[in-house]
Amino acid sequence: MTATAPLAPPAATGAAARTSVARGYRFEMVKLVSQWRIRLLVLACWIAPALFVAGVSRQSTLPADTLFGRWMLATGWAGPLVILGFSGTWALPLLTSVVAGDVFAAEDRLGTWRHLLVAVRSPRRIFAAKALASLTVILLLVVGLAASSTVGGLVAVGDQPLVGLDGHLLTPGDAAGKVLLAWACVLAPTLALAGIGLLGSVVLGRSPMGLLLPAVVALAMQLAQMLPLPVTVRVALPSWAFISWNGLFTSPVQLGPLLIGVVVSLVWAVTATALACLLFLRRDFTNPTDDGSGRRALTVGLLPLVGLVAVTVAVVAAVTTAPTDSGIEQAKVQRSVATEFAHLYRMQTAQLNRPAVTEAQLKATAACTKGSVKDDAEGPGNDWRCVVSWHLPGIQATGTAVYQLDITTDGRFVADGDGPKEVNGYFLVRTSTGDAPNPLWQFDGNVELLRSSKG
Repeated sequence: MTATAPLAPPAATGAAARTSVARGYRFEMVKLVSQWRIRLLVLACWIAPALFVAGVSRQSTLPADTLFGRWMLATGWAGPLVILGFSGTWALPLLTSVVAGDVFAAEDRLGTWRHLLVAVRSPRRIFAAKALASLTVILLLVVGLAASSTVGGLVAVGDQPLVGLDGHLLTPGDAAGKVLLAWACVLAPTLALAGIGLLGSVVLGRSPMGLLLPAVVALAMQLAQMLPLPVTVRVALPSWAFISWNGLFTSPVQLGPLLIGVVVSLVWAVTATALACLLFLRRDFTNPTDDGSGRRALTVGLLPLVGLVAVTVAVVAAVTTAPTDSGIEQAKVQRSVATEFAHLYRMQTAQLNRPAVTEAQLKATAACTKGSVKDDAEGPGNDWRCVVSWHLPGIQATGTAVYQLDITTDGRFVADGDGPKEVNGYFLVRTSTGDAPNPLWQFDGNVELLRSSKG
């Protein structure tokens, strides 16, 4: 009889055998989705937006102070844009905090790093698995917000055309594509906050500040967007991509600010994630009291991000013709108001069954002042006043309408009609089918802060 040596079990084929990233990723996904708060967030993101949009769309009072909120009764495509505006300000920073801000700190609180290292045998693969699992859950939450709000709007209101931010009418198909693209663009700043969350979770360990870091950073950047800072500084922050998606809803599309915001956000995402990985790989896991915090958290974690702000500001200033002030100038305001008024005037003409007229025939112009400043007015504020003039074919008299404008630092404005009553002084117009909202009474608009690139 010939003796044969028994085969070694798979686990004993080599002391250095390591768990693959795919297996580690599945394990991290199981750990994340087993947490009750993650399950609750997933359910909320996939259900709550639809209920909110459907409920608001059935009310007579609309969130007119929110971008596209005044159109929620007119089209189902306004609902996901209202949710997008809210998500960029509040929901997405909080969601990234809960998911990415706790993925490493949880191991510190439970004291399970040694067990995980014995099982995986590679800190690099542990980091990759945790980062990919966090990214997957965050994408699931963002897709839920977008899909739920869209379904709720379409079911409650329907697939009607959407009025853009310059007054032109978007067909349902065009509106659907732009809504989808807007949600895709905000993934970039969401990833930037997720990278900051990973960095905070690695650096701060058991400290609750690691969990709150993405939300705190997002709040700080929102405050910076509201301050009278130069345009180049505000555009160079990742939070700009949460704002610049509204440029998709103008004609022509304002792609420049949006592309800058997306690129800056992706650079932040890569940089913050790389710093988190570097600090994680340098950590001393043999010391149970070392949770990753220390002096290098400042030198390796914070200072590079501060330097990144300076670099992005310099690059934005070099590749664009961005002004050194707020970017809100009298000529831009007048052009935006006149263009949108002309588009909306045609819409009102169709409502009232009047003879059709084109923007070229109207020759609409606007003369705007800010407070007592009549020439070279600039800057945000609620003291803008515009007088719009237009001409109708075959009529010698010039039509005029007055608007009071409230312009925010990001270039968004709300124009409130101040007469005459038959044009913009009342929120309803009488049509052949009954009263309908007057498109010229109040409207949202957008002032392009950046100009075309140099060369």
